Amino acid sequence: MWRRTFTSATALKDKKWDALIIGGGHNGLTAAAYLARGGLSVAVLERRHVIGGAAVTEELVPGFKFSRCSYLQSLLRPSVMNELELGSKHGLKLLRSNPLSFTPCLDGRYLLLGTDKNLNHSEISKFSQKDAEAYPRYESKLESFCKFMDLVLDSPPPESLQHKSSLNEQLKNKIQNSVFWAKCLRQASSLGQKDMVDFLDLLLSPVSKVLNNWFEADVLKATLASDAVIGSTASVHAPGSGYVLLHHVMGESDGDRGVWSFVEGGMGSISKAIGSAAAEAGAHVVTNAEVSQLLIENSSTVRGVILADGTEVHSSVVLSNATPYKTFMELVPSNVLPDDFVRAIKHSDYSSATTKINIAVDKLPQFQCCKLNHPHDGPQHVGSIRIGFESMEEIHSACQDAMNGVPSRRPFIEMTIPSVLDKTISPPGKHVINLFVQYTPYKPLDGDWQDHDYRESFAQKCFTLVDEYAPGFSSSILGYDMLTPPDLEREIGLTGGNIFHGAMGLDSLFLMRPVKGWSNYKTPLKGLYLCGSGAHPGGGVMGAPGRNAAHLVLQEVRKTT
Repeated sequence: MWRRTFTSATALKDKKWDALIIGGGHNGLTAAAYLARGGLSVAVLERRHVIGGAAVTEELVPGFKFSRCSYLQSLLRPSVMNELELGSKHGLKLLRSNPLSFTPCLDGRYLLLGTDKNLNHSEISKFSQKDAEAYPRYESKLESFCKFMDLVLDSPPPESLQHKSSLNEQLKNKIQNSVFWAKCLRQASSLGQKDMVDFLDLLLSPVSKVLNNWFEADVLKATLASDAVIGSTASVHAPGSGYVLLHHVMGESDGDRGVWSFVEGGMGSISKAIGSAAAEAGAHVVTNAEVSQLLIENSSTVRGVILADGTEVHSSVVLSNATPYKTFMELVPSNVLPDDFVRAIKHSDYSSATTKINIAVDKLPQFQCCKLNHPHDGPQHVGSIRIGFESMEEIHSACQDAMNGVPSRRPFIEMTIPSVLDKTISPPGKHVINLFVQYTPYKPLDGDWQDHDYRESFAQKCFTLVDEYAPGFSSSILGYDMLTPPDLEREIGLTGGNIFHGAMGLDSLFLMRPVKGWSNYKTPLKGLYLCGSGAHPGGGVMGAPGRNAAHLVLQEVRKTT
């Protein structure tokens, strides 16, 4: 049994828990697993009828199971995979895609990229021999940067004490911070000065600058640049977009860097496996349990939560997997938090330009540029398919439309077809298709996402764009589900529809996430912690915020026992 549930609110309120977790997304479940393994009694309170948050599988069209929000796996930390035995013990099965990406061109050409160095050289050479020679050096450079980031991802940021503390606690804090920075310096010295300068250049620069310095072929640069704007409202010309590129390539699958994979059964299988590990350790996961407010004592200390039905559930430790805005602006009673903290949370960037369309089709799309003699599925169907952008300027133009308040006239689309590798999610001969679409403003100036005709018009615009590359695609659609930014906010709880719980700009990462001075999962309220993507190291199906927060809580609990 992968989860334990209570049949009544009475069972929840009849005991005081060591820890409560708001939200059964993958980070909340990860925190629950580590806390329960540490000997704490833990209850996870999930608002929806299903666990997983954005990493969820739902049958939206009869017979078709969709990864409704997140749709590919790579960022899940190896430490979480191994320590919780997700693959060996809890049934998580990764389905590696190779090639990794396919970019069709309207002029009849295409670009396939994967893990095969010979394939990459051959494919890139169709556009530029110079780029084909440079690409292995580019990959090697990014891999060295990713190794540097491992330490940062798997560690809580150095603590900045915001509360009164004893001299002993202050000394201990200084020692711990010194150890962390010493490790960072060792990592930096292993890179060398030139690589460190290149690393800073990548972090601070627009991705367009970075890629223009490496390559000359438009289609290659556009394919690589897409990773820098996924889930972002930013253009490829925005300073700092280089970090988002790094964030999307720093993951791994079965030990191989930068390799993305599908998950058998959909992304909900990740949440199911983590939930199984949590339940095995003794954690209790309760669905249909919406938290309406935190219980606060003396305006300073957490004492539990109040559910939407009025039930009080008590604990002196609460971890929130909700967004920072939801946590502090909606769940915490007013006039409790410091004014400067409230202002920082309120004015953080939660904007989104992302729409997810999940589609059931009766046949695979056939790309007219791809004459690979594959009557059914072929290498062009296996990885991420980049539709509608053959240059960085096309991505920029799509972004500019949204900046002007309207959905992109020519949307930027990443298509994936998980059913090519995963035979468990669709009927034989039929397929599941994901379209990750940008840029779509939260509040468009030319219409309203609640208007059925407006929604349908945008969906058809996306389908028609796919038709340009794969004629007949629209006629293959059996049904679809579309989540615009307001839908993502309402259905999944993502403030502003932002899939990362907040922007991943340099001003909101590491020591600045979620806000300056509160980056190590603690909050101004004693006993309240963040464990979701709004905390360090940020968004994506990583598990790192949940794991790091749980380790911190266990340290805090042990101090007092």
